[in-house]
Amino acid sequence: MDKKNLLTYEGLQKLESELHNLKVVKRKEVAQKIKEAREQGDLSENAEYDAAKDEQRDIEARIDEIEKILKNAEVVVEEEVDLDKISVGCRVKILDMEYDEELDYKIVGSTEANSLKGKISNESPVGKALLGAKVGEVVTVETQAGDLNYKVLEIQRSN
Repeated sequence: MDKKNLLTYEGLQKLESELHNLKVVKRKEVAQKIKEAREQGDLSENAEYDAAKDEQRDIEARIDEIEKILKNAEVVVEEEVDLDKISVGCRVKILDMEYDEELDYKIVGSTEANSLKGKISNESPVGKALLGAKVGEVVTVETQAGDLNYKVLEIQRSN
């Protein structure tokens, strides 16, 4: 059995939009590129044709990947998230106790994770440690470089 892909509603919308764009726009664009490259004649030494075929393969692979994600998607209804403890779909403010620095994260499924945008996966070391924690609790993340301690300051809805 395939594992469920936890998605927020925002993440679901982004994937559906990307899938639509790939199927409706990108497929047509690459088909046109292949057609134009074929019209140049000999395909054995046609760099444009090879590049277009590579692009087509990448597009089809991404379409397949998104369809598999969506097939096994479980959407987290953020309005129904229990704010008594940290779970997927909530926003948390934590204190890095070593550096005395406040950090703000949204806990998401691994498909949506993007640390540069403050979205951490529930499967990441920090995400795993935070799941189920309550305001005021200190969680420890074990790393090769040593333990990291975070104090939960706030749990809120992300929207």
